Order: sequence, then structure tokens, then C-alpha cells
Amino acid sequence: MLPGRLTVAARAARHSAIAAQIRTFKAPPATYSLDRNHRVVVVGGGAAGLSISHQLLRSGKFAPNDIAVIDPATWHDYQPGWTLVGAGLKTREQLRKPQAGLVNPKIKFYNHGVGSFSPKENFIMLGNGDKIGYEQLVVVPGISINYASIKGLPEALDATDSPVCSIYGYDTCDKVFGKIEKLRKGTALFTQPTGIIKCAGAPQKTMWLALDYWKKAGLYNPSGTSPVNITFATALRTMFGVPKYSDKLDELRKKRGVEGLFQHDLVAIDGNTATFAHPGGELKKQFDFLHVVPKMGPHEFVKKCDLANEAGFVDVDESTTRHKTFPNVWSVGDASNLPTSKTMAAITSQAPVLVRNLLQSLEGKKPDMAYDGYTSCPLVTEYGKVLLAEFKYGGVPKETFKTWFGVDQVVPRRIFYHMKKDFFPWVYEKFMVKGIWAGPKGLIK
Repeated sequence: MLPGRLTVAARAARHSAIAAQIRTFKAPPATYSLDRNHRVVVVGGGAAGLSISHQLLRSGKFAPNDIAVIDPATWHDYQPGWTLVGAGLKTREQLRKPQAGLVNPKIKFYNHGVGSFSPKENFIMLGNGDKIGYEQLVVVPGISINYASIKGLPEALDATDSPVCSIYGYDTCDKVFGKIEKLRKGTALFTQPTGIIKCAGAPQKTMWLALDYWKKAGLYNPSGTSPVNITFATALRTMFGVPKYSDKLDELRKKRGVEGLFQHDLVAIDGNTATFAHPGGELKKQFDFLHVVPKMGPHEFVKKCDLANEAGFVDVDESTTRHKTFPNVWSVGDASNLPTSKTMAAITSQAPVLVRNLLQSLEGKKPDMAYDGYTSCPLVTEYGKVLLAEFKYGGVPKETFKTWFGVDQVVPRRIFYHMKKDFFPWVYEKFMVKGIWAGPKGLIK
């Protein structure tokens, strides 16, 4: 059950506050009982859940209803596109589909939340009390967005006259561009929090696009005398986690006159004042425009179960994606502890590994496919150009176009922009959620 009509403040007051229509796994009230057993149960119907369940189905080794997907969402959103919505390039409605319509009819779909896991007994308790048994379990419910972790943020997002905005929610992403257009002078502040977040490059994508908009409108120039001044305040020590791309992005930041506040973590908003925690204590900064990336973390129903590590993420082997304690449990994507950036692109490489190894397990064989940590972040640096970051474990670049064509992807290019804006949303809808897309490796036969 999605809290679509509640204000952000009201959602924050509840324990699992999430922007409307971002998947939440709090179960709806019981209506009927559907006790069943399945060979594979997939918890989560997002990018990972749909990719994995359909790849399994396409293997030809499962009869109808052998595979089940559990997800309480009404809608399925292409969340990487919310950056484009915030830049006025797409509408949020273009990136949304009914959740149930994306699940193949041969897969049993439980439109419910999860109450608890019982991995020792091989069953899941739904929120309505039904027990769902399994031979193999895939846990891919994503992560939760916690607006209330930043004091005053829910109220600021709800206020119609507030200069505070965020691309990280369905009912907030479409307000960002309007606030960018409205700003004619003053300080524009963009933040990135401490801890795990979806797509570590997204916080600055919005900044670069806003900067380009203000520049073309004659409101910004890097001389420091323009009507609009821009600050990027990040809890990280650098612009990005991979040195090669971070160095280029910091070069762009300095060239474009953007103030950098590093190791600054937004903790509170009061009117037009933002408060940051940093190693030297506390900093208060005035703003006329503020784009906030909320803090994020594992869903409570995952965090409190026997499958989670101390940080609350599903504890799997970083190579095989198999659980370290329960050999018939698997996880990838945002809910897993895999030490790589949490992006849709990462799932394109993780899902085939999980599927292959799970099928091996069903046949009594050892996992024989390894995930190398591949992930990607198309960093939009202006309207019409993208720096395409691709890397694997250890922050080692693994660039597809450099391998194929000798192109250094640290240079922002127009072709990468069209991939981000046009190709990726298309391939996601037509191929990835149907289980026939493996990222740089192309279509799955």
C-alpha cells in the first residue's frame, strides 16, 4: 500500500517514510489467504526483481507459478529518469507503469508486503499472515529513503513556497525544475549525504544541469559576479568515489566556479538556513535554492531479519551473490551488501550471475559465475553531454567504449547523453524488465 496522497511530513512521521510511490514494503491490511509453495520466491519487483524473475522464467526450467514475485507497489517507476524530470527533459508520468502489468502471467505475483523471514524453515510470512514457502529465495527489495533523518526536510518539501526540492521521490521530482526556473539570484545549494544512497552521481547531476540552465539564461558565470552562486556540499571527501572520474569532476567544479564543501553532511533545515555537520563542528549556510538528497538505508523488515549483516544489508558473497549463511538465499542490488555503487547498471551485471548460480544450486552444483563489481553512472555534466563512468570493485575503471573503440569516457560526450536520456529508458522498458538485457554484454539469448 503506497502512501500516495500523504504529505512528506506525514510520511516521515511514520517509521518507514519514503517519497510517494517509491517502493515501500510495509504490508497492506489482510484481505485473503494465499498460502503457497514455490521453487523460487523473489522479494521485490523493481529493476532487480523483474530482471531476475524473468531471466529465470526464460531459462525454460520452471513451470507456471514455480516462480513468485512479492511486492506491494501499485506502480513501477524508472527512477534513474527522475534526474531528467528534474531538468525539464521528461515528465514523471512517462517513466511509470502499473506494477502488476510488468510481471509475466506465468509468474505468481503477490501484491503484498513482507512481514518476516524464516530462512531456517524456508518460508516468508506476508503481512496478511500467509506463509509462502520456497526452495530458493531472492531478496531484492531495494532500500528505504528516510526524509526524517534530516530535521525539517519533510516540512520543507511539503511547503509550496519553499525553495527546497529533491529528485528522489515521485511526487517531488517534478517540482525541481520549476524551482530552478524561479531562481533569478542568490545562493543555490546542492547536497549529498553520508552513507549509502541510490546512484552516487545523481546529487551532482542535478547541480550540473541547473548550472547549465542558469548559464544559458544569463544568470550564472564562473567569475563570481553572476546573480546566482552555486555550492556543492557533500559528506564525501571528494566529488566521486572513483579517482579517475572524481579528478575530472573536481576540475569541472573549479572551472565552473562552484564552491565545494567537502565532509559536510546536511543535518537540518530551518527556513532558508541549512545546518551541516563536519569535522570542525557545525556550519550554517543561507540559501535561496536547496536541492537535497535524503539519507537512505535498508528496509526495517530486512534490517531486523536473520539474513542481514550488522549494517542491515543482505549478507551475500561479493562474487557469487549467495548468502554467506543460508545457501538457498541470494541477493543483489540496493538491498545487498555488495561493495559497489547502487545503480540500475550494476543490476544488469549482477542479475545474470545470480540467475546462473541459483540454477546451478537447484541442480546440486556449485556456483560457477562471478560478479566483478561492475557498475555505471552516466554523469550528466550539462544539457547535451554526459561523462560515462563505468567501474568495478576497487574503483577500477571498466569502460565499455574504451575497450571497443578506444574512447576515453572521462571526457563528457553527446553520444553518452543520448544514451542516458533516450536509450537507457527504452532498453529498460523493452528488454531489462523482461529479463533479456545484460548491460554491456547486450541481449541475453
